[in-house]
Amino acid sequence: MVRMAKILIFPIIILLGLQIGANAQSNQFQSLSPLVKQLSPSVVNISTTSVSKSTARSLESPFGEEGDEQFDDLFKKFFGDSPEREFKRKGLGSGFIFSEDGYIITNNHVVERATDIKVILQNGDSYPAKIIGTDPKSDLAVLKIEPKTKLPAVRFGNSDRLEIGDWVLAIGNPFGLGHTVTSGIISAKGRSLGLGSYDDFVQTDAAINPGNSGGPLFNFQGEVVGVNTAIIAGGQGIGFAIPVNIAKNVVSQLRNGGKVVRGWIGVSVQSVTPEIAESLKLEDDDGALVADVTDGGPADKAGVRRGDIIIELNGNKIDEMPDLPKLVASYAPGTKTNMKVRRDSKEKVLNMKLGELPEQGAQIANRVVDHEVEQNLGLVVQDITPQIQSKLGIEYSNGVVITDVRGNSMASKAGLLNGDVVLEINKKQIVNLDDYRKSVDSVKIGQNLLFLVRRGSNTVYVALKVEVENDRS
Repeated sequence: MVRMAKILIFPIIILLGLQIGANAQSNQFQSLSPLVKQLSPSVVNISTTSVSKSTARSLESPFGEEGDEQFDDLFKKFFGDSPEREFKRKGLGSGFIFSEDGYIITNNHVVERATDIKVILQNGDSYPAKIIGTDPKSDLAVLKIEPKTKLPAVRFGNSDRLEIGDWVLAIGNPFGLGHTVTSGIISAKGRSLGLGSYDDFVQTDAAINPGNSGGPLFNFQGEVVGVNTAIIAGGQGIGFAIPVNIAKNVVSQLRNGGKVVRGWIGVSVQSVTPEIAESLKLEDDDGALVADVTDGGPADKAGVRRGDIIIELNGNKIDEMPDLPKLVASYAPGTKTNMKVRRDSKEKVLNMKLGELPEQGAQIANRVVDHEVEQNLGLVVQDITPQIQSKLGIEYSNGVVITDVRGNSMASKAGLLNGDVVLEINKKQIVNLDDYRKSVDSVKIGQNLLFLVRRGSNTVYVALKVEVENDRS
């Protein structure tokens, strides 16, 4: 009897195991249809029209680029000036309703330069939309339509709780096909694509294509966790979304004030590379290196100096340089903060009150090629004369200007550029070419040169290791 009982128990256990496995598989791969039906009415298609101007003539000069000017003069002589024509361009994107009275989130690049914007709901209703506010820095925009009835608004989730491997759902208007649903997982977090100071994308393998921009990325609880924004050309299974926690702050400011106001401390910062860490005798490469301090700015008033390494802000550790601008921007102007910096191997805590981030234009340094070549580094440098100051728009009279960088040289690999003004080498001021030569000649093979250079309106540190002897007599 005992043996028979054992024989009967084993099949029962096997059958129960199979049933449990089947139920688990069924739950794991159950249809997403109910969730899609619930969420889709909150997603909209966006159609834009923009106007660009161009001359009627589209002929190419038979003489090449160098002959274009002569060809244009000849064309005008016989036919007169070419009239400008306006060309209408159509654009497509996605968006989603975050307020039942018709406020909509999308990407700035979807509506940028648009003269006409239409929002199409899932049921086919079309409404003209006006722009309430845009924020190019985060690539977000808020639109407003006047709906006939209350609209179904999305629920916001918490993107800080996202984990790699979490399931997500994207709904949008790829290639103008209308409401299209794709699903996948969170592939990575904290991605920087080099699009701006505030890059902090969520990466997903849920298919995102042109036209999905501005659409929502949902978790499986039906909450928006991201705004689909970018793809990599030629990439497959790689898409990027703005985390919703970033979007919520931006959208709130755009809706209420039409613009985004960010905190500002008035420093130019850069990453601490291994070469810079070695030059400054640092134990690690954490933090953000202060390359320049704005006169009269919050950091200047607090006592921040060029060469300081910012390692904490309000108790938040700065592991990498991009962490700092994103963290500062998350605070409102006027916020009182404490900043921990590393200076000459010692840590200091500085108190400061954040200012408001000003709008700034970028300046580009002109480039010329002239004079003395530093064979060991691959640089051409010369004293800054009044003529060079005027030609390159240089505000400094002290220092030397780099007027050529040899390809594949140490200087080129380190990132030095034509037009850079060398202000310091190894923390010693460079006033003229003689100072420059003395500093370069004093460095031995295997040692580092730490350049402080002015580049346009920015000041940056550049470190390079000397790998060949200075053979100049």
